[in-house]
Amino acid sequence: MRAPGARACSNPPLSFRSLSLNEKAVAPGGSAIIATLFTTLGLLYGVWYSYSVFLVALIEDFGWSRSVTAGAMSVFIVCHGLFGPLAGRLVERFGPTRLMMAGSLVMAGGLLLSAQISAWWQLYLSFGVVTAVGLGACGWVPSVILAERWFPGKVGTALGIVTAGIGVGIFAVVPLSNWLIETHGWSNAFVALGLIVVAIIWPAAYFILRLPPQMHVPEDVAVSTDAQLEVVIERGWTVATAVRSRSFRCAGLAFFTGGALSQLLIMHQFAFMVDHGVAKALGSMIVGIIGVASIPGKIIWGALSDRIGREIAYSLGVSCTLLSVLALALIDTVPGLVMPIAFAVLIGVGYAANAPIIPSAARDLFAGPRFPTIFGILSMFAAMGGATGSWLGGFLYDISGAYDLMLAVAAAFAFFAPTMLWLAAPRNPQTPP
Repeated sequence: MRAPGARACSNPPLSFRSLSLNEKAVAPGGSAIIATLFTTLGLLYGVWYSYSVFLVALIEDFGWSRSVTAGAMSVFIVCHGLFGPLAGRLVERFGPTRLMMAGSLVMAGGLLLSAQISAWWQLYLSFGVVTAVGLGACGWVPSVILAERWFPGKVGTALGIVTAGIGVGIFAVVPLSNWLIETHGWSNAFVALGLIVVAIIWPAAYFILRLPPQMHVPEDVAVSTDAQLEVVIERGWTVATAVRSRSFRCAGLAFFTGGALSQLLIMHQFAFMVDHGVAKALGSMIVGIIGVASIPGKIIWGALSDRIGREIAYSLGVSCTLLSVLALALIDTVPGLVMPIAFAVLIGVGYAANAPIIPSAARDLFAGPRFPTIFGILSMFAAMGGATGSWLGGFLYDISGAYDLMLAVAAAFAFFAPTMLWLAAPRNPQTPP
């Protein structure tokens, strides 16, 4: 049954073609939006993950400790997360594409400043703060807003394809960064990445900005098959009413715990395997398998969440992550690389559910004019969860002398995160008060 005036929306088979070219499902030009966001997110997060190779070069050149050098990434993650709410507000004021254009300049400036450092505190400021703010301005929040505006009926599918670009970008940009460092030095590598960022992100955002207005979502396309969601959009959430709602609190806990779970395992899996006799070279191969598995994982979970609901799809994804914890727990009982490879595939597929489902669930819950700011706040919870998970794994190891306690905490997170999303209930969004 539909509310008076509500429009029905067909539900065609899921495919890249139906997502980007089906005029009844999306706006014309949708394939260009998908390709552009796929490329920009791949580049941006490829630069993010490239810091692991810069870390080694900086330690060798300056003689800093690992904790001091790695601390720049901790500052980066925190600043990126804290910038989320402001990024959402800036999207509301100036639009996502203009923010991306400005962010590309800030990020490039941060990378160019990083090339000139001579002290650790300068690295913290240039990379940890300036580069992080720039990436936050041209990365996750504006990309999600563009996807949900262009593909209102297929947000999960669109985000699944777009975020798959992150995995592809890591495979392309991290080796490129390593080659630049080895052949031209870390300073010139920072300069090159800064120039690449502004040369690709700025024109890409400008391209989206210049698309004709008629290329946006046609008026005869329903926002959702759920009539209640249409009422929510019409009345609109404010930031204040959203933050006070039970759905926001539960969603925030789900996003925080989901981020903590992923980073708890991903950041410490290499050390765990080395401690259990896996050769470092093989451990590096395992990291690569995680990245490969996450690419189809993002696409599958995004499309599946549009079909069967965010809660069910997310629960299935986190179940894969829970099974990856079991694989680590059994690493000494099964000989060879069976359990390490099983872990890599399961965690790669499992943690991939976060990227398309989390923002899609947020949009289901809080669709409306103030969604950019509301999503920016929720993305801060996810980022802070990731930073907490990275730290928590090391802390639990330090106090216990082993990773057994970490695995137990990870299993608890795997139950808690989907439970909170079920309580947030994106399948049945509340009407704004």
